[in-house]
Amino acid sequence: MSSEKSPSSQKKLKQQMAEFANDQSRKGDSQSKKPTILVVTPEITYLPEGMGNMAQRMSAKAGGMADVSASLVSELYDQGADVHVALPNYRRMFHMDVQEMFDREYERVKENLGIERIHLAEDRIFYHRDQIYADENLRVALAFQREVINHIIPHVRPDLIHCNDWMTGLIPAVARRFGIPCLMTLHNIHTEKVTMAEIEDRGIDIAEFWQHLYFERSPYSYEESRMNNATDLLASGIFASDHVNTVSQTFLHEVVEGRHSFVPDSIKNELANKNWAGCASGILNAPDVSYDPTTDPAIAFKYGYENVMEGKAMNKRKLQEAIGLNVNPDAPILFWPSRLDPMQKGCQILADILYQTVADYSELDLQVAIIANGSFQGHFENIVNFHGLHGRVAVVGFNERLSRLGYAGADFMMMPSRFEPCGLPQMVSPKYGTLSIAHDTGGIHDTVEHMHYDGSLGNGFRFQHYSPEGLRWGIDEALQFYKWADSDRERVLSRIMKESSARFNHKTTAAAYIDRYETMLGKKVGNRVT
Repeated sequence: MSSEKSPSSQKKLKQQMAEFANDQSRKGDSQSKKPTILVVTPEITYLPEGMGNMAQRMSAKAGGMADVSASLVSELYDQGADVHVALPNYRRMFHMDVQEMFDREYERVKENLGIERIHLAEDRIFYHRDQIYADENLRVALAFQREVINHIIPHVRPDLIHCNDWMTGLIPAVARRFGIPCLMTLHNIHTEKVTMAEIEDRGIDIAEFWQHLYFERSPYSYEESRMNNATDLLASGIFASDHVNTVSQTFLHEVVEGRHSFVPDSIKNELANKNWAGCASGILNAPDVSYDPTTDPAIAFKYGYENVMEGKAMNKRKLQEAIGLNVNPDAPILFWPSRLDPMQKGCQILADILYQTVADYSELDLQVAIIANGSFQGHFENIVNFHGLHGRVAVVGFNERLSRLGYAGADFMMMPSRFEPCGLPQMVSPKYGTLSIAHDTGGIHDTVEHMHYDGSLGNGFRFQHYSPEGLRWGIDEALQFYKWADSDRERVLSRIMKESSARFNHKTTAAAYIDRYETMLGKKVGNRVT
């Protein structure tokens, strides 16, 4: 499929958008109509069946954005909201070919199944990809946005658009041009830069909305800036949106206050402007609904808060057997589930203290389970081999089943991140009765509270200083808790499991987004009773 659009196509688009702008002004007279919400996302999973005849095939996930988008759309749909979703047509990932898509659409029309709420952006660059972020990410992003701008928005005619990350960064400018309220969610702070000429080459008539974009330098005119003044896609999305949210309140404050040197000034400054104007907030992500020890098929023994000690003991044995640790029911296990990325995740500060920590707690037979991939994996393997830590420290590549068994069988989860926009392991682990040892930053600050001296409050062990000494302090605190009597630990773990189940779930996350929509629109978006 060609990415170029003919002049007649561009003229038709302008006519459609002019009609749409008129519609927007008339919608104020129709307060009884439910507002139409369009969620634009490059990732999604498990959409409700009623949204379209291919809903259960729409699974394309690289991270937490997919789960949040899916849970939000599902919750809106369950409430009776007029919700639509736009995403690329990843045919290979959706396990569909052209004939099947034609047949399904034909059956939908023939049987008059109603409104199709899933809108697939069409371009050959999507069709044969087997992962969302790989090569040609900028071309993929521009092709996706071209289809959303030229076809999906004019077709859906939304009252509000919800965009996600840099791959949707042009769309808030289009929304502002035509008076559509727009929410932008930042799951991370990655961005890309591209000139208006390159954007136009991908079939997007940027002259219609270029004034609402963020450029490397102040543009003198469209013609002057077209070839050599790049626009920052994420900063543009922030700049043009009516409201912006990060995936934790603390990370928003950290960026605005300039605590992270890796955040570009464009992102920091635009977020600060939005924050000072009262147009920025933090909404936490939530773990996938399948992370539940009462139903998780990947663990050896299913359990809940009422039999947490029995359940964890049985899963500990299976974990030890599966990854080559000494089988010892009394040994405390520290679990590492995050990618081994020294830039963000802090794996090097664990490497600095790994041998000494294991040696210092030899009387407890302390064990470490690293189930993760990443550039630092070889360093841990070298430490194990050099010090002969086999049976005490296991280093294995990421495997979904083993990772889930790690949450169920380990006692503590280590997360010494340098920074964390949100983070999910620290929300998953307490659902399994596994307590976090985590650095106090970003989303961790908003989700992990340090254990009270008697266990009546707190859900983990939070250290303040990003250093080997800080992590070692957190481990020492955790292992002091491990020495408590079984009955006392069981009381604390049961409390934490119950609290985590109620606190870290998609219904809570979706409710926060729905509240934001209703504030922006000044009306209800579904049938929710407040």
